[in-house]
Amino acid sequence: MSTVLGRKLGGILLELREAKGLTQPQAAAALTATQTKIVKIERGFSPVRDPDLHALCDLYGVERSDSVRQRLLALAQADRERRRASGWWREYTELGDLVEYIQLEDAASSIRTFQNQLIPGLLQTPQYARAIAVADDAWQDPDEIEHFVQARLARQARLTDSRPLELWAVLSEAALRQQVGGRDGMREQLEHLLDATAMANVKVQVLPFAAGAHASMNGPFVIVGFDEPAALDVVYLETASSTLWLERDQDAHRHRGLFDGVRRSALSPEASRVLLNDLIKEYR
Repeated sequence: MSTVLGRKLGGILLELREAKGLTQPQAAAALTATQTKIVKIERGFSPVRDPDLHALCDLYGVERSDSVRQRLLALAQADRERRRASGWWREYTELGDLVEYIQLEDAASSIRTFQNQLIPGLLQTPQYARAIAVADDAWQDPDEIEHFVQARLARQARLTDSRPLELWAVLSEAALRQQVGGRDGMREQLEHLLDATAMANVKVQVLPFAAGAHASMNGPFVIVGFDEPAALDVVYLETASSTLWLERDQDAHRHRGLFDGVRRSALSPEASRVLLNDLIKEYR
């Protein structure tokens, strides 16, 4: 199966090959392999061994000292490690496409997200997550709903583990006023959210209704960032029927700009905590 990191690596190799005016059979010959192998590499279906990567870089004119080659090696290593990983998420096969996102989140160093309707999964309480699953027609079996809730809670361990995830969330005021789980459930959720803002690695900003039009009127998104020198920012979008990964550098750049726009329009973290406190009082 293809992976986000594998597709990103394959896309770069494809661009390098085409820039040299070479065909897939010519690239395959450099590896003493079939054209099918090159197709699988460029589409992200096959992991790439370092010797093969060095051979392709030699063919494409990428010097051993070039930062591009180092980036490709880091990408290939990260992709191989992700494919071998046997994390807790493998117990949750019913999560479908969400498993790939969880894998990337587990390897990430940072998450930047704008949400206009939901509290991010990393900050949800069990009652809030359960209410979402119950309201979704995709979840009918009570055991599967509980599995969904457990998976949400397991993800949150990344905020407090030995390499804590840096989370920066900009939330629309609408996400704080939608009474998911009833008044008591929402009060508990807002209290949990307020507590989370005390963590050094968590930053929350509220985009108030009064801010008017803003940079991301088209909807929510998640930017997943990594520590590797390959600078592997990828963008995750989710709809009711599918998920979409945007893996090109220009897509990541575009969404970093959108995030900067909404955070500038949002209240400061300090003012956001004041608003959270006020809303908690309203729910009491």
